[in-house]
Formats: sequence, structure tokens, C-alpha cells
Amino acid sequence: MARNGGNSGKPALESRTETARKARLAEQLRANLQRRKQQSRARRAGEADQRQGIDARTGGEPE
Repeated sequence: MARNGGNSGKPALESRTETARKARLAEQLRANLQRRKQQSRARRAGEADQRQGIDARTGGEPE
């Protein structure tokens, strides 16, 4: 009997894609955690938030 349960290789492919998905999500989670830690440190130190994007003061692009 085949290791993948006898199906035509499909579970092995799903397993690889699922593993890749989990790795990608774990990397995104780590990056998000690092951003949040940096933001928390900046707030404690009284520094401005250095994120890119919409300027919270004006609602427009940062200058």
C-alpha cells in the first residue's frame, strides 16, 4: 500500500502546499509581531510611529 493512502499522489501535493502555506503564515506572524514590538517600544520611548502609509494627523499621505 502506498504511503499516501493509495490516492494518486494528491495528498502528497496537498501536504507540500499545506506545509508551504503554514511556513508563509508563520513568517507573516513573526513579521507582524516584530512590527508590533517596535511600535510598542516607540510609544514607551515617546517617539513618533515610523510606519509607512496614511498620515493619522491629516488623513493623507505622509510628508
